[in-house]
Amino acid sequence: MRFFNTAGPINPDDHYYIDPLSRINIDDIMFLIEQKKYFILHAPRQTGKTSCLLALMKKLNKEEKYACLYVNIEAAQGAREDVRRGIKAILSATASRAEYHLQDSFLNENFNNILTDSGEDNALNQALAKLSIHLKKPLVLLIDEIDSLIGDTLISVLRQIRSGYDKRPDAFPQSIVLCGVRDIRDYRIHSSREKEIITGGSAFNVKARSLRLGEFNQADVLSLLDEHVKETGQKFELEAKELIWKYTQGQPWLVNALAYEVCFEMKHGRKREFPITGQMVKDAKENLILRRETHLDQLADKLREERVRRVIEPIITGGMLTSGIPEDDIQYLTDLGLIRRKPSVEISNPIYMEIIPRMLTSTTQDTISQKSSWYVKPDGRIDMEKLISAFQKFFREHSEHWVERFDYKEAGPQLLMQAFLQRVINSGGRIEREYGLGKMRTDLLVIWKYNDNLDSSQKIVIELKLLYKSLQNTIKDGVRQTLAYMDRCGTEDGHLIIFDRTEGKSWEEKIFRREEKSDGSVENGVKEKTVVVWGM
Repeated sequence: MRFFNTAGPINPDDHYYIDPLSRINIDDIMFLIEQKKYFILHAPRQTGKTSCLLALMKKLNKEEKYACLYVNIEAAQGAREDVRRGIKAILSATASRAEYHLQDSFLNENFNNILTDSGEDNALNQALAKLSIHLKKPLVLLIDEIDSLIGDTLISVLRQIRSGYDKRPDAFPQSIVLCGVRDIRDYRIHSSREKEIITGGSAFNVKARSLRLGEFNQADVLSLLDEHVKETGQKFELEAKELIWKYTQGQPWLVNALAYEVCFEMKHGRKREFPITGQMVKDAKENLILRRETHLDQLADKLREERVRRVIEPIITGGMLTSGIPEDDIQYLTDLGLIRRKPSVEISNPIYMEIIPRMLTSTTQDTISQKSSWYVKPDGRIDMEKLISAFQKFFREHSEHWVERFDYKEAGPQLLMQAFLQRVINSGGRIEREYGLGKMRTDLLVIWKYNDNLDSSQKIVIELKLLYKSLQNTIKDGVRQTLAYMDRCGTEDGHLIIFDRTEGKSWEEKIFRREEKSDGSVENGVKEKTVVVWGM
């Protein structure tokens, strides 16, 4: 029985899959190889790079024009800046792969002698030269996980490959593909030998092109889901398909993980006679986020980086990117798969949008002493008035202390509110978030299930805004935005929270509660709605 793959390259016998070669421009790649070019293939983690490289190797070797060799050099990461250890690990991995994929033991029998005779600063160059001469066909080398190397080991590898470029294809690989998360031009390599920062581009200036492996498109996602339908007969309802696309935006690991969760982990989903519903996909998404699967957990490390914070923080607050943010920072986050740049800079998908604030506030959530039971009415509904009033008091007493704990201090008020809210809502509901550059707000939709038997849900819209201009104009804009979001979400329960960080203003001026009503009219069949405005 096949299943959705969430770990490592695909195996057609075990996994549902999209043809890896359909995801890359194979004509461009073949053209570059024929022209004896060295180039980069990069993509975020868990998007299928290795599967594409293995499929490319299989295609080239089957056509018998080239001898194509895939090698993963991640084992050399442990050597760090010990160049000799790193080069030996790379030679060993290359020799092992040559024996496995090409049934050729030449390098396995000779790489130790080459390392001894040539030294670590030339051994890789000599090994590739001798292997290229030994093979009867031009060698195409696919090097995976190139950016797992650091410092002088990475510099040595890049320069040894570069120094053999003029000998191709007779005495060096005809074409070399370097594969990693980032484009090589983004590498900033600290050399302990040369006591300086060296860019990847300068260490490997023979690169002809950089190709990026993208996400699945919507047709790919539907095609992958149909593999399960064909295999098991279990159908996906239309809403379920739409939600899988909406939540993941085609990020390959997320698509597979969400589908695996709903079809193989959830007990009801294992019953093939029942279709996969939209509600099941919603529950599966929440399960993934709460478990913080490995792929999602890796985001936490990246969020701590200063260059990541510079871009993500204004997205969370709804502000604008400052002119001082380097273009390389934006490209770096794009390469990591955290953001997309078109039609505008925004978080890549709703699951990342959901998990980023949670990760930034996870410790805060654990240390906020709040219980859901304090805010649940006798009928099971959440008392949002009581909850926000409690937060208003909490914010007045503790905001300066708590906000200072955040690395993302500009987004501190919004993050603190979300941590407080998440702490209470976790036990019986969920929070959906929308935010982005230039929105000047954060949109929260609280969905609280208060009657399991009737499958009843309470929906509450909460808008978070920082005070940037006059209070009256901020309220006017905020109420309009809140009402629009309430209409879109189909609820009459809306709250606007305004954080006033004006220096010197008293808490008595900042703290308030008032109600603003919409311009409803009975004649036009429009019901008047109320937005509760809270000052913080």
